[in-house]
Amino acid sequence: MPHSDPKTLVSTDWLAKHLKDPDLRILDASWYLPDMNRDAKAEYDAAHIPGARFFDIDEIADLRSDLPHMMPPVEKFMSRVRAMGVGDGHQIVVYDGMGLFSAARVWWMFRLMGHKDIAVLDGGLPKWQAEGHPTEDMPPVIRDRHMTVTRQAHMVKDVTQVAAASKLGDYEIIDARGAERFRGEVPEPREGLRAGHIPNSKNVPFATLLNADGTMKSPEDTRAIFEAANVNLDKPAILSCGSGVTAAILALALERQGHDRHAVYDGSWSEWGMYSDLKVETGE
Repeated sequence: MPHSDPKTLVSTDWLAKHLKDPDLRILDASWYLPDMNRDAKAEYDAAHIPGARFFDIDEIADLRSDLPHMMPPVEKFMSRVRAMGVGDGHQIVVYDGMGLFSAARVWWMFRLMGHKDIAVLDGGLPKWQAEGHPTEDMPPVIRDRHMTVTRQAHMVKDVTQVAAASKLGDYEIIDARGAERFRGEVPEPREGLRAGHIPNSKNVPFATLLNADGTMKSPEDTRAIFEAANVNLDKPAILSCGSGVTAAILALALERQGHDRHAVYDGSWSEWGMYSDLKVETGE
């Protein structure tokens, strides 16, 4: 079990010990793909870690965009987070109902907004419940808290920047989708998208970084997985996936390895796969 780091990943034991800390704030960032047939908010209402607030990835987003759950404008992020009673001086722990799936996206969102005291709960709600830790169905009592935001623009890339990196090779572009989707052998879950991957990108399926119980493998093991995919870890990285959620799991794994020059391609395949003027590669 790797040690807990309140800036990246903490264990269920760590959270159980700190559950009553006055400056701890817990977020339930559960989010599911349509074919999973799960209702994140209903599950939160039925059972969540004591004191947890629900962070709605689809609502705390840029709703003006045609793309799913894009990063919201700074003002919207600040007002939503403030209304959750989360702000300056808080240590945040974010979890999800899959183990480690959508929570990393919210970790990345806060990092992008300049808040570093945030960690993902390793193994998430499934591990917390399996170990017999408490849950509750009561909404938390919330007091407003101001949050200062310093947007870290280098942590997010748009389609123009990714297209340039694909041509120039100055970044490693790493795709978190499963191997069959990367190779273009299966249709995309979202309608209207082409199959395949961004030219010159590498494939590190996010699931390969996780253990069977939804915890993240050790930094040594995840580093070996990136290296086996021919990723040059001396270069900065751009991380992509289907819609910008699981790419953040790669960001978290890189951060755990001490590789801090990484950015998420927010539009990811939802955007790249849609535009016929962007080149697509298939196969390895």
